[in-house]
This record gives sequence, C-alpha cells and structure tokens, in this order.
Amino acid sequence: MIRISAVVDYAEKVRRLVKPERYEHILRVAELAAQIARANRLDEGKTYLAAILHDAARDLSTERLLELATPENDIERNHPLALHGRAGRRLAEAWGIKDEEVLEAIEGHVYGVDPDHKIGMALYIADVSEPGRGVNHEIREMALSGRLEEAYQKAVVCKVDYLQKKGITPHPRTWAAYQALQGKPDNG
Repeated sequence: MIRISAVVDYAEKVRRLVKPERYEHILRVAELAAQIARANRLDEGKTYLAAILHDAARDLSTERLLELATPENDIERNHPLALHGRAGRRLAEAWGIKDEEVLEAIEGHVYGVDPDHKIGMALYIADVSEPGRGVNHEIREMALSGRLEEAYQKAVVCKVDYLQKKGITPHPRTWAAYQALQGKPDNG
C-alpha cells in the first residue's frame, strides 16, 4: 500500500526539480493515470506514484541526465532528453522506490512498455493523452472505458506514425513495443 504522505513527499521532490508548467502536466498525468487504473482495475496507488515521478528528470541539464543514465544507442547520444525516463527511474531509486512495477513504468513512459505491463501502459496513455496536451482524447476515452490494451496499442501506433512522418527514427524500445503490439518479431 502506498502511503499518501510518501506520495506528497515525492511530489514535493519532483516539484523542486521541474518547471511550474511541467509540474502542472505531472499532476494532470497523475490524476488521469489514477482514473485509468480505476477503470481497468489496476493498483491506483502504484499508478499514481509512477505518474508523479515519471517526469522528475525531464527538466534536468544534459550533463545531469548523462550522469544518471548512460546512452545505449545513437538516438540517446544525439538526443539526451530521450534518457529522462531512465534518469527518472534512477532518481526514484535514489529516493527509496523499490517497486519494480513503478520503476519500469517511470522508465517506460518515454519508449513504451511490454504489453503485459499494465501500470506502465496506464502511465504511457495518461502521458500522451492528458487534457492539457489537447490531443489524443479518443485514446484517453478508450482507456477510461476499460479498453486499456486497445488504447495503449493506439497510443504506440500514433507515436510511431508521428515520428516517422517527421522523419525521426523511433527509439529501439519504442519500435520493440510497436512490434510486440503488432504481433511481429522485433526486426528493428
């Protein structure tokens, strides 16, 4: 069971690390993630905690991101902001978070998660569809109506399509999530 006082403490740590507009985004994602968890019979406390922590490293300097997470590929070397999920996981671990589901959700919110990781799916959907973004409302509604897997698949497909249209190579982990959802082997 996640203690409310612990979540408040973590939220304050995050608030100190991010810009005010980012913190507002984080709060919207946490609220939506909890609603998605409730609609899909997931652990609301873990989902909310992962959402509060998901962008903790998002506004850190490039140098700090690189201290927390070593790039694993050219995408991460060329775009260190892609490291903010793994860096956020490291911050959460340093703050005492040990729950692997929560940690994997924080890390996976950038790239996508395995289709068996329900809390990670809820966070990913909440992050891409929170009302402040003004997009993906149909994905949000699917998830809130108990269609988590369908919403997640649509969210990942939308992300890959968006990146490809922009001429941006999807991160290997995003490609792997996309392939897993398509029922194809990972050829990326």
